[in-house]
This record gives sequence, C-alpha cells and structure tokens, in this order.
Amino acid sequence: MRLPLLTVAADDTTLAVPECVPARMVNEFVYCPRLAYIEWVQSDFAPNFETVDGQYRHRAVEGEEGRLPAEVEDGDVIHARSVWLSAPTENLTARLDLLEARGKRATPVDYKRGSAPEGPGGVWEADKVQLCAQALVLRANGFECDKGVIYYSTSRTRVEVRFEEDLVSRTRVAVQELRRLAESGSIPAPLSDSPKCPRCSLVPICLPDEVNLLAGAGAVDGDEDGVRRLLPARDDALALYVQQQGARVAKSGEVFEVWQKNHRLAEARIFETSQICLFGSIQITTQALSEAVARGIPVLFFSSGGWFRCIAHGMSHKNAELRIAQFSTAASQKASLELAQAFVRTKIENCRTIIRRNHPSPPKELLARLHRLAGKVSSTASAEELLGVEGLAGKLYYQAFPGLLKPRQAESEWSFSFEGRNRRPPTDPVNALLSYAYSLLAKDVTVTVAAVGLDPYVGFYHRPRYGRPALALDLMEEFRPIVADSVVLAVVNNGMLTAADFLRRGPAVALKPQARRRFIEAYEKRLDTLVTHPVFGYRISYRRVLEVQVRLLARHLAQELPAYPPFRTR
Repeated sequence: MRLPLLTVAADDTTLAVPECVPARMVNEFVYCPRLAYIEWVQSDFAPNFETVDGQYRHRAVEGEEGRLPAEVEDGDVIHARSVWLSAPTENLTARLDLLEARGKRATPVDYKRGSAPEGPGGVWEADKVQLCAQALVLRANGFECDKGVIYYSTSRTRVEVRFEEDLVSRTRVAVQELRRLAESGSIPAPLSDSPKCPRCSLVPICLPDEVNLLAGAGAVDGDEDGVRRLLPARDDALALYVQQQGARVAKSGEVFEVWQKNHRLAEARIFETSQICLFGSIQITTQALSEAVARGIPVLFFSSGGWFRCIAHGMSHKNAELRIAQFSTAASQKASLELAQAFVRTKIENCRTIIRRNHPSPPKELLARLHRLAGKVSSTASAEELLGVEGLAGKLYYQAFPGLLKPRQAESEWSFSFEGRNRRPPTDPVNALLSYAYSLLAKDVTVTVAAVGLDPYVGFYHRPRYGRPALALDLMEEFRPIVADSVVLAVVNNGMLTAADFLRRGPAVALKPQARRRFIEAYEKRLDTLVTHPVFGYRISYRRVLEVQVRLLARHLAQELPAYPPFRTR
C-alpha cells in the first residue's frame, strides 16, 4: 500500500495578513494582481536579466546613508538614502530610495530601471501609485508631502509626480484591495494573452498561458501548434558532480573549486552552477556551503555507489499556503488516489512508447496488454489495486526490455543481457545502470519539488517513510521510461560502456568511477534534450519539463486547475 495516512487540522488554514503592506507590493498589484499574490502572499520569486540588471542600477541607493533625525526641525536639511518608515494608519510600510527634505516638507525620489513612457505624464501608473504610497507613509510620520520624483535610469529621465486627491484615493483603494486579496487566500487568474507577461520574471512560476489553457479560460494566441513559450527552453546553469574520493569543494571569489590535497581538479563559476552533487567521502568547506545556501544552490549527498542520501539547502520555501494544500490533499484518500492514478497511467503509456520506439519488432500482444492496463488504472478503487496494476505492467515492460537492447557478443563472463529487474543490490550491468539512473532522476525531481515549495517527503502514491522523498518518487514515475531508461538504452546500444566498466562485489555489480562519469554526462545530455510538450506544443528541455510539471501539480493542489496534466510523450 502506497497511499499516505495523514491528518491535517483544517479548522483554519487562512494565512495571517501583515498589518502593513509594502509599497513595492502595491506597485506589483496595480501592474498585475497575480504577480503581487505570488510574490507577497506566496513569497515566491524568480530573477531574470531585467531584475538582476535593475538591482545593479539600483545599487546607488541601496546603502543606508544620510541623517534622519527622530524629531525634524524647520531648518533641517535631509538627504538620506534607503529610509525605512511605516504607517499603520495607512496599512503601509515603505523603504524610500532617496528622501529629500527641508524641514517638514519632504520629496521622495524612487529609482526605476527602464525608460519613462511616452505620452501624458511620462510615468507608468504602477510607479505613480507606489510613489504616492511612499508619500502617505511620509505624511503619517509628520512630513508635508505634495510631490515626488521618479528617476528612470535607462532614459535618465527625472519625472515629477503631484499627489492629487484622485491619485491618493486610487492608492488607498489599491492598498485595501491587496489586503482583501491576501485575506481571501485565492490567487487571481492569470492575465490573458497579455503583453506584460513576456518580460515578467515570474512567468516560469505563474505559467499564465498554460494555466489559462488548462483551466478552460479559452484559446490563447501563440505559436501555430500551441501556447506562447514564455519561459526559457533550457536552464543555462549545470550541476557540479564530484566523485573523487577524498576531494573537497571550496570557494574562491565567484568560483567553486574542487581540490585533491594541493591539486586543483576542477572549477565551476557559481552563477553557472545549479546544484552540487557529492558522491562518497567528499568534503565541502563552510564557505562553499554557505555560499551555495545563500544562492539557492542545493548540495546533494550520495553514497559512493550512487544512492541518493540527503539534500542540504537554505531555509524552506516560504509558500506555506501551498504546503497546507499539499498536506490536505495527501490526507484525502480519494484525492491521493486520483493523482496516483494519473502518475501510474502515464508511466504505463510512456513505457509503451519506449517499446514502440526501440524494439525492432514491437510485440503487439504485449503492447495491447499494456494499453488495457493503462485503461484499467482509472477504475481501480484502492491503492492496493492500483499497485497490483502497476506491478503487472512493470513485469510486462521488463519482459520486453531485452528486445530494446542491441544484440552484442559477451565481452567476458558478462554481457549486456537482461533477465528481469533486480536491485538492492543489482546483480548485472543493465540493472546497475537502471538503479543508478533512477537515483539521479530522484535527485533532480527532489530538487525541483523543493524549489517549487512542495514538501518532497509527503506524496500521494508512495507512502511516507523516513528519509524517502515520496512526492519526488510519485512525480518521477512518468519520467522513468522516457528519461532514465532512455539513457540506459543509449549508453548500452551506442557502446559507450563495456563490460570492463563494471566491477563485481559478491553478488552486486556496480559502475567504476570513470564509467559513472560517462554515464552522468549521458544523463545530463538527456535532460538537456529539447522535446515538444504534448499539451502546450512548444519545445523545452526535459529538465525544464520537470519544473513545468511540478508547477502544474502545485497549481492543481491550489485548486487553480481541475486536474494534474501528466507528461505523456508522443
């Protein structure tokens, strides 16, 4: 039985709303309510070039400089940077980039990336409202404030904004609407085919076109075969694997370095590193670990044989709302079974696809039986029954697996023959490769699940067990054949590994270190392969597909989507 038995106290799952709204979030709300909800209520954020460039341009006003006396006298001249003030009566808090004041009369100056818009006023509405929110904070703190300035750094334009009553009213309404939105606990629907989306850094989190399509919000204009691809096709950052026993990972400037005693083995630029994978007796210095945690780079620990043991990362994702929804769904036998059925049905269908693609003479009767089993999944009434269907499908799949391997003459006492799945420990080269591939895949899904804000250890199909990432194992089911098994077939059929790349320890068979390195390269290459998404029609890498699927699951758990759309390859 794999379904979890959990209890969730659901008397009050509404998250407390802070008394004061940050002025910057009022800007985001006016620009896009969904953006404000994701960034403020769910505490989720993803940088892109524009946000990083904006931080760089903003550096001139980041440091707290200048004097702001507790009591301002009429003759005081104030020129202070990064001033933090709050106004509970207005339900606002703000950090002012620059405060210029003479006595009680103050002028806030807000720095913005980009250019001032053409047309009347020369200022964006969201920026105008944010500046007005800062003025309301200043007024509540005893200043007189009837105008402010927005400086657009790209166009080097300084725009003056007058705080008329109409603008003040719109700002106060926006503050209260944002508070009501946060109190509701209901995320706003995405913008529909909006020109704002392509430049938004939160597009990979929000998935506006994808959610609109799956939620039945109507057709979305985009490419000929599907929705717009607003997220990058590939992730430029790569994993750093360290397998040399006795090595240590250190930090030097903006680089992670791998050392063996006094010899430097390798280096990787920090901003190009997505994760650090340590196999066996590898050390990592406090400085390197602290930098990885600060940059959101997970550090993963494996046994020397490749068993995924644990993960080290920073503070847990702040999206408590999402985890409450996850635990509530996991506590429901019905909801958990529906998700488990989706995972298993798609796994069986993807197994059929792998057989059809790689078998020289696909066995029609076996394919037909797999098809019938996939159809039977939806009618299973319990976890035990579903497990039985999955077990039978797996047995049929592995019966056909030898036909997917190209015939080759035995190179010694071993050959790459396959007589069925075995593990703990694997007793032949093919099973050793399968186990290693599944371990690597579990690692990547676990990292993705944690990055999205879900708890990797609370699943819907696999039963919770100490140290086992049950949700990651759930989600990787549909990717086992099309990612992990495909890598094994590639390295065996293309002759990338030979019998000399394996060693036997009693009944167990394992990869030698150099062979593991080649296998990891093949695995990473597979994750970087572009594939057409069967639902959305755009081409993205398998690594990006993992993220999209986990985020779609999160949208389903948050009740934005009626069902989880699994990844069924064509």
